[in-house]
Amino acid sequence: MQILDVGQAVIHNQLTLGIVVASDNETATALAMKEILILAHDIGLTVRFKPITGAEYDQWVSEGGRTRYIVTALAPELTAAHLQAVTKIVSSQGFNIETVTRLSGRVDFERDNKFPRRACVQFGLSSGPTLDAQAMRAACLLLSSELNIDVAVQEDNAYRRNRRLVCFDMDSTLIEQEVIDELAIEAGVGAQVAEITERAMQGELDFQQSFRARVALLKGLDAAVLPKIAERLTITEGAERLISTLKALGYKTAILSGGFQYFAEYLQGKLGIDEVHANILDVQDGFVTGEVKGAIVDGARKAELLRELANKMGISLEQAMAVGDGANDLPMLAIAGLGVAYRAKPLVRQNANQAISSVGLDGVLYLLGMHDKDLNRA
Repeated sequence: MQILDVGQAVIHNQLTLGIVVASDNETATALAMKEILILAHDIGLTVRFKPITGAEYDQWVSEGGRTRYIVTALAPELTAAHLQAVTKIVSSQGFNIETVTRLSGRVDFERDNKFPRRACVQFGLSSGPTLDAQAMRAACLLLSSELNIDVAVQEDNAYRRNRRLVCFDMDSTLIEQEVIDELAIEAGVGAQVAEITERAMQGELDFQQSFRARVALLKGLDAAVLPKIAERLTITEGAERLISTLKALGYKTAILSGGFQYFAEYLQGKLGIDEVHANILDVQDGFVTGEVKGAIVDGARKAELLRELANKMGISLEQAMAVGDGANDLPMLAIAGLGVAYRAKPLVRQNANQAISSVGLDGVLYLLGMHDKDLNRA
């Protein structure tokens, strides 16, 4: 007999083994089935046989070439209602669920966990030639907002399993604050700058114009406040675990920020980021001049920097990942193989391929297909 396929799964200490075989000798096949049944009875196993026609086998082989997708459901806690809603969308779009894998660790109810609680289940899907993955993404995004659950849809290809570079926005992504707002508070113009910042992040204002207007309001600020502001910055939940895990696994990391180089370098030292690119705040005689040096790092520049980093590493953009929250992050999210809007503004969530809002930044690791048991070893 020729073995054509074999697979095994163990779920809650119950083993399931499936084997597809081919045989031209009916007598030998019948004798083998008899021997298997006797053996199974002796050791307490249940065996089922199913004949497969040539046409059924040919169809199964042809389906192996279809595009496959991964749907990742992520939330602090996943309920039956969450999984029902996700599988309903998958089914309504005509996709077949082939595998279901829990990526999050087992919940220990007897003691407090080291990290905030989260649950993640990954569905492996197969598709037909006419199915619309974009429609499924749109439906999953709507579900995310309705049920406080993150649902990501990715094509399951070699690039998904071989990311090499992860680029982050800084303000409201790696840190909880918008640094320019913190500077404005020190300069006594907090309300004016905060209003412009919010409109810019919502995509209502051109980033370069709004940025220059905000920086101009900082003129005369004593540069001695910069280290004080840096020290009070709050690292986003999960960011330290995410960066340390990526570094341990050999990923390269970068900050591509519309904020300021001084604070990006501070985070670089604190988190161990490989490379940073941000705006250089002009300081003369110990005071902020209200201007920046060089070209402004806006959305277009972030995308350009991402391309440059990928080229320098000799990798495809498909192997790059970008994470951000604002409208000026959309260009880099669009060209990266995996672009993730993190706790983002509505405009950004609607235009990004993936979004995470229900858990910390380290939830990104699940979108890379990582399992908690693997992360604990990293």
